[in-house]
Amino acid sequence: MERDIGANRASPSGTLQNHFLIAMPGMRDERFSRSVIYLCAHSDEGAMGLIINRTQQLGFTDVLVELGILDRSQSIRLPAHARNMAVRSGGPVDRSRGFVLHSGDYVVDSSMPVSDEVCLTATMDILRAISNGRGPRQALMALGYSGWGAGQLETEIAENGWLSCPATPDLLFDGEVESIYDRILASMGVDLTHLSHSAGHA
Repeated sequence: MERDIGANRASPSGTLQNHFLIAMPGMRDERFSRSVIYLCAHSDEGAMGLIINRTQQLGFTDVLVELGILDRSQSIRLPAHARNMAVRSGGPVDRSRGFVLHSGDYVVDSSMPVSDEVCLTATMDILRAISNGRGPRQALMALGYSGWGAGQLETEIAENGWLSCPATPDLLFDGEVESIYDRILASMGVDLTHLSHSAGHA
């Protein structure tokens, strides 16, 4: 049975902020094939989000060393969750810029609330806090981001490029990165084999 994508377009407030975007099988842009994007901001002026199911070759420790926050020899002192944190490939825009999505128990002046439970911080303060165990309870780091101009995302959704659903912190901060795409679709009750590649249906 074909799903009506219109039912997944937006929350009652008309925004997809704090939603997951899930690339449809017919996604024309290969850079976003099988991607899951967490939307940090969405308004009439455009949208910004981070791909959460692709990782970089370098890890969180490598980033700290490159930024001079940590000497390589000190990496053993990092909290285990920081030492093992994967760095996500957030998108094709500004790929050297870092962003940290995190739980709301850590907030500084530069933090941007995305929801009641999730914030976005893009300053080095949070990297230092995570490295010395004073950071948020849950966090993920990404380099680069995904962006859309006014009306662009809405057009891509109408053309059957994306499905959307409300995000949950459990899936957002889940460390099993490779399986997030399939698990989010399963949580929506979506069977990929029944999705249409033609515009207007999902």
